[in-house]
Amino acid sequence: MGEIEAYNRSVMIKRLILAGMLVMTFVFMLISVHAGSSSFSPFEVLKTLFGAGDERGFIVIWRIRMPRVVTAVVAGAGLAMSGCVMQTGLKNPLASPFTLGVSAAATFGANLAIIKFGAGKVMSSATEAVAIHNPWLVTISAFVCALAAVLLILSLSKLRGFSPESIVLAGVALSALFSAGTTIIQYFGDDVRIAAAVFWTFGDLGRVSWKEVGILSVFTLICAVYFLFMRWSYNALASGEETAKSLGVHTERVRFFGLLAASLITAISVSFMGMIGFIGLIGPQIVRRVLGSDHRFLLPGSALMGAMILLLADTVARTLISPVILPVGAITSVLGAPLFFYILLRGKRV
Repeated sequence: MGEIEAYNRSVMIKRLILAGMLVMTFVFMLISVHAGSSSFSPFEVLKTLFGAGDERGFIVIWRIRMPRVVTAVVAGAGLAMSGCVMQTGLKNPLASPFTLGVSAAATFGANLAIIKFGAGKVMSSATEAVAIHNPWLVTISAFVCALAAVLLILSLSKLRGFSPESIVLAGVALSALFSAGTTIIQYFGDDVRIAAAVFWTFGDLGRVSWKEVGILSVFTLICAVYFLFMRWSYNALASGEETAKSLGVHTERVRFFGLLAASLITAISVSFMGMIGFIGLIGPQIVRRVLGSDHRFLLPGSALMGAMILLLADTVARTLISPVILPVGAITSVLGAPLFFYILLRGKRV
């Protein structure tokens, strides 16, 4: 009876932590909406959010700030959940879309679509160097390249003696390979499109409109539902290959479709925003140390943590040297690199 009570108490504490993280995410959203070069009081922001503000507030908040705030929440949640599934599927705490080269592969595919297939067009605005007028072409191209990287990683993981550390090294090699491919594509482009593609690669939430937010939200929601539906299989897989198989889990199928869904989220995110690194590494690792490895709590916790991290990074990028907006991908890398070294030095397993 005491063990059951302890278990129920533990579950209740984890649910309360998740509820607290949800509240904090909404608080971060309000802070992010309020932050910017155009000054609004918190009361004016709330009035505008509820439709009672003036025209200037409506334009700044609903057309400029809210799309990037919602994008930060959706993309941060999706990338963090993708990292969590990759870490479980590959039994490697350093696995994430960024460290395994999936983000670099998606960036290569997106650059290919923008520069060679004509999916992007150059804008005259200094704040938006390139606009994607065919998001489906960019997303499909990015997804195909990301999937190729994942299939190669899966193939390498089946080799005898190929350790989790070796998989990360293979991801570094893949990242270098696709980065070289991106450079070659840009080398043969004209000057204007090269500048546009380089600016796009930096990682920026400000170029995403409500249309792209809708596409990103739909696919992220579908993949998130799938991840949560498979939470018990991921728990079994985290306990070991043989244990999962003894419980009736089709490990190869679970691993493949999990990485497939993670690649889809990564491809769509990169195709709309550019390179956003380390969210898939930071989010799950922080939550794992607070909530444990039970995917009933780890997956939603990772989603909320990823959303908060990307919201924080975007707010810092917009306010650090305002009115200049820094690339949010650079901010996330600054946050993620120290944690990467910490995990690497400790050598912890999932």
